[in-house]
Amino acid sequence: MTAAAALTRRWYRSRLCALTALLVPASWLYGAVVRVRRGLYAAGWMKRRRVARLVVVVGNLTVGGGGKTPAAIALARALAARGAAPGLVSRGYGGRSRTPREVLPDDDPAIVGDEPLILARSGFPVVVGRDRAAAAELLIARHPQTSVIVCDDGLQHLALARDVEIVVVDDARGFGNGWLLPAGPLREPASRLAQVDAIARLADAQASAGDASADGRETRIVHRALPWRRVGDDAEVAGAPGCWRGARVAALAGIAHPQRFFATLRAQGIDAATTALDDHHAFTPADLPADADVVLMTEKDAVKCRRFDDPRLHYLPIEAVIDPRLVERVAALIAA
Repeated sequence: MTAAAALTRRWYRSRLCALTALLVPASWLYGAVVRVRRGLYAAGWMKRRRVARLVVVVGNLTVGGGGKTPAAIALARALAARGAAPGLVSRGYGGRSRTPREVLPDDDPAIVGDEPLILARSGFPVVVGRDRAAAAELLIARHPQTSVIVCDDGLQHLALARDVEIVVVDDARGFGNGWLLPAGPLREPASRLAQVDAIARLADAQASAGDASADGRETRIVHRALPWRRVGDDAEVAGAPGCWRGARVAALAGIAHPQRFFATLRAQGIDAATTALDDHHAFTPADLPADADVVLMTEKDAVKCRRFDDPRLHYLPIEAVIDPRLVERVAALIAA
């Protein structure tokens, strides 16, 4: 286990441990910087850039994960079904690109990042850029028919003016120990939830929707597993997962919350030797277990393994199912 993974595990304990307690003074300093920075934007000392389209930010308060990317895609599809023309913007975390660039489905993940490739596979135009406003402007220039920009992550990127803010909260992990970085996983205090337009809680598929608010400000999101596919050609795997019974199955996950993926495998009756890697792990052929007959992974990992030409590799696409009340709320906020 890497140092980053070990620290993340400690973040998601219910209280501080010996290591995270040592980082509390740094968290106080980080919190002060967050407050000052937000205050400077609120007072106009630091300028927000507004682009010539409506902007919806789908983000979270914690480091990594949380289900933002599937939620952003699901929201874009729902808005498109209502007649909008969405485009997607992402930072491109893990990619080397420093200037805004459009993402195509066959781009190199080492350049554009892994999650943007999943966004690009949705069929909507996608631009990555550390400067989100510049990325949004490039998207508009390349695709002038775009009527609304959905920003995957970027809640804390205050330089981009936005019309709607949605926070995705992973109910399985919550806010961990409740501390700001680096003692805990929070990028901003949990009190920030009071300021956003909507909160979408990522829940288990069996969770009740009864906790949703009538106005759509608080709703549930669930992830639905789609048919297994082969890495490289995306063909559906006939008979999966039953066709792998008796085989030596390994499962790899380089995502923020690998246990969610491994739990999905168990729910499908798959008995696999599991390996958790760091979020955004840069895969090489050496990461693939030589003694496995079948190697299973997430779509986020699969986009980095397409070039390996290994027939053992398969991935599980998932899609987010969002509450129609959330879509209604976002549409109403956009219209207003």
